[in-house]
Amino acid sequence: MENNTKLMEPLLEKTTDLAITTLQLAKLKAIDKTSDVVSSFVPHWIVLVILTFFMIFLSIGLSMLLSEIVGKTWSGFLIVAGFYAFVALVLHFFMHKRFKKHIRNYVIEQLLK
Repeated sequence: MENNTKLMEPLLEKTTDLAITTLQLAKLKAIDKTSDVVSSFVPHWIVLVILTFFMIFLSIGLSMLLSEIVGKTWSGFLIVAGFYAFVALVLHFFMHKRFKKHIRNYVIEQLLK
């Protein structure tokens, strides 16, 4: 009986080591996938910020141009704001599900890569 106990102790230690190693490997794989997804989003966010600044300055310029054409300072800004409100409503009601699906598929693709 004592002999069986001596044989089981190394087996139990190896099983414990394997479980710890498997857990550490799972943690490292999760960290790798998370960092891969986050790092793929960073360039997209940088481009989005640059495009946002571009759109802001373009909107201000267009608003000032329309203000000169119409003759009232506030009217150009109101026209541009109305245009953006219209685009936002169209995107929300007709494209929301498509954007959500595209983003979800992209994240899943990155996680399973």
